[in-house]
Amino acid sequence: MSLYVIGDLHLSLGEDKPMDVFAGWNDYVSRLAENWRSLVTDDDTVVVAGDISWAMKLEDTYTDFKFIDDLPGKKLFLKGNHDYWWATKSKMDKYLAEKELSTISILFNNAYVCGDFAVCGTRGWFLENDTPEDIKVLNREVGRLKMSIDAAVKTGKEPVVFLHYPPYYRGVECPEIMDVLIEYGIKKCYYGHIHGKGGFRLAYEGEYKGVDFRLISGDRIGFMPVLVR
Repeated sequence: MSLYVIGDLHLSLGEDKPMDVFAGWNDYVSRLAENWRSLVTDDDTVVVAGDISWAMKLEDTYTDFKFIDDLPGKKLFLKGNHDYWWATKSKMDKYLAEKELSTISILFNNAYVCGDFAVCGTRGWFLENDTPEDIKVLNREVGRLKMSIDAAVKTGKEPVVFLHYPPYYRGVECPEIMDVLIEYGIKKCYYGHIHGKGGFRLAYEGEYKGVDFRLISGDRIGFMPVLVR
């Protein structure tokens, strides 16, 4: 049983939002499916770290979700900045059950045990503007991250954090998020959100303040899920 991660699928199978116009995204849906099936088995788990579907409403996600559900393994969804369809966990759980999307679960203020690891995380945030609304969002994400890590710690397994936003980017850190990772002694953190060669050059991968960071947005990793363990 292995644990994998991939972010930023930006699926639009039920929407008119093609991603193939961007460099590195040509034929990405079929590439993703082929890569996924060559690597992941039904005994494995894949964290999908945000920006999953371009659908605006939960009820419009079915085509994208069904595509993911049909791929091997269990999938754990966390929120990205473009996941406008995101709702309360209870509403999303109900929708998944009604649509019989049985391989998908929601990571939202909770944690899941996968072998020796406990999967935890949240969307995250990067404070670029000190507006009251931005500060409110950041504080809310810090609280959700703590809640998720606390749930992971209770399992007795090693917490591994998955975020959508990078906690450290362009040589600048989000101290509020970094402080949580350091406080809990997190060793591994995977994040997405960053795209394109210019963004990749500015992203940080490797150890920073005791945390090993890895960028796992789809175009960064060639739409091949990354093995966590």
